[in-house]
Amino acid sequence: MEKVKCLIIGSGPAGYAAAIYAARAGLNPVLYTGPQQGGQLMITNEVDNYPGYPEGRNGPEMMDDFRRQALRFDTVIRQEMITKVDFTGPVHKVWSESGQEIESPAIIIATGASAKWLGIPGEERLQNRGVSACAVCDGFFFRKKEVVIVGGGDTAAEESTYLAKICSKVHLLVRRDEMRASKIMQQRVMNTPNLIVHWNTEAEEVLGEEEVTGVRIINNVTKEVSELPTSAFFVAIGHKPNTDIFKGWLDLDESGYIHTKPGTTFTNIEGVFASGDAQDKVYRQAITAAGTGCMAALDAERYLVEQGL
Repeated sequence: MEKVKCLIIGSGPAGYAAAIYAARAGLNPVLYTGPQQGGQLMITNEVDNYPGYPEGRNGPEMMDDFRRQALRFDTVIRQEMITKVDFTGPVHKVWSESGQEIESPAIIIATGASAKWLGIPGEERLQNRGVSACAVCDGFFFRKKEVVIVGGGDTAAEESTYLAKICSKVHLLVRRDEMRASKIMQQRVMNTPNLIVHWNTEAEEVLGEEEVTGVRIINNVTKEVSELPTSAFFVAIGHKPNTDIFKGWLDLDESGYIHTKPGTTFTNIEGVFASGDAQDKVYRQAITAAGTGCMAALDAERYLVEQGL
């Protein structure tokens, strides 16, 4: 049994920001990185919208900057997953994949969310080379070019209209004959002149060797197969928060995102705080994740002081 004052579950901008603030506050944080140290930014090529990096930064390099800054203040970082939790009582228990049991009165959750992918040929191979799950993050690199985006919900509608502002032409692939998006978002899509909706259409393969050059598509009604030339392929079919181990303990919404008290990172369990994309299904940006990581560390520090710990 190991006892720590502040335990952080997950890395990425939220986890590392929480670690930096918690360490500077003397909370001696221990951070478990999870399966992907650095989170979603580890599969992001160029990050141009994070303040303080005027020339932009490679995603993995940025996360290494965050990690080294957390280490500078003596954060203990372990490249391992937390696989089980027990949030009964004032002191919470968790177990790592190696079987280590850890007790902590303050736990910060920063497990993030994972983009949903189609699983088609070429999709994984060409990630960071034209395939992306974040139009806001990567659309800038394809300005004035022709792009393809997949999805039928509000996220796809929002991201396709965003792309239409900077790209010459946007092809939106919708697998049914209608969109799931809200009426107002559908109206925005239909009123955007350089946004072409392909109904009853699915992507079968992303084409290209070193970078995306096209997409093979199929019409679900006519069964006609064709190819669309494109410089980028965006997938906008949603994200899944990495919160399964917290089911039954924390209040989650219907999609699995953690509920926090408005204006704070407090969950329904005292001493457990949630930050980053595990509790944010609206913004999902590195800077907002880092901001809530900071909030979680400050909330945890104040909680520990109030508890006399």
